[in-house]
Amino acid sequence: MPSFRRWIIPVAVVAAAGFATFWWLTQPTIITTAELPNHTGDVVNGEVLFHAGGCASCHAAPGAKGDTKKILSGGLALKTPFGTFLAPNISADPTAGIGSWSITDFINAMVRGVSPDGRHYYPAFPYTSYQRMSLVDLIDLRAYMATLPADATPSKIHQLSFPFTVRRGLGLWKFLYLDGAKFQPNPGASVQVNRGAYLVEGPGHCGECHTPRSALGGLDRQNWLAGGPAPEGDGKIPNITPHKDGLAKWSLSDIAYALESGFTPDFDAFGGAMVSVQENIAQLPKSDREAIAAYLKAIPAISTKK
Repeated sequence: MPSFRRWIIPVAVVAAAGFATFWWLTQPTIITTAELPNHTGDVVNGEVLFHAGGCASCHAAPGAKGDTKKILSGGLALKTPFGTFLAPNISADPTAGIGSWSITDFINAMVRGVSPDGRHYYPAFPYTSYQRMSLVDLIDLRAYMATLPADATPSKIHQLSFPFTVRRGLGLWKFLYLDGAKFQPNPGASVQVNRGAYLVEGPGHCGECHTPRSALGGLDRQNWLAGGPAPEGDGKIPNITPHKDGLAKWSLSDIAYALESGFTPDFDAFGGAMVSVQENIAQLPKSDREAIAAYLKAIPAISTKK
């Protein structure tokens, strides 16, 4: 018994220290209300950001068309190697949706991936991209979303297995992949290219699909927008860099027109999830589609990762 006591106490101390370290490293970090700008939401700009972000693609009921796409009742299933994630209700309903959230709650969800009750959100919600958005734009987006219909459909529960059910561990994932940095314009690029960069890297979250991921699910930024396996595990997402594997043969007008119409330069049409993305981008101002095209032609040309 004495020998047992000699080793069990140090082991317990080490275990307790390890747990305390884990708890400290994984604690959610939030933005306080005092850090927010004094800004009244601009609904017009908010609508542009809503379409740029493709919010309806995930949060409208599957198969919704026309004005019903503005009913953000949730339900889209995203099947991944980590389990199936189900898009939640983000309508203005105060109980089933986010109608009771403060603007601080909304911003912490969007840029820190933290719920109003302090839980980590899973990164199937692309807050690693939304963190690049300005706080003013996020306030505008919230203002527009508040004008959309409320819906009382309850959110569905994600279908995950252990250890992915342990949300606290996402704090370690965020330590690796959530840097908290806002978009910084490239001083050597044009205003148009910088606008496109902001739309692609921030609200558009294009890299979430068009960039390959590490084994832990983080973006492989060495291969930014160079395509890779589909997040749901079936097929490939295309390379959209100016490499020959990607958009090298597409002109600026080809890209802008494809984003407006859904038709490619070789007389094909977008398919799969890109159909919904294109329908959203088609609702942006023409200048924004041209800015996205300019950015995609200005980034480094990278071959598709095999």
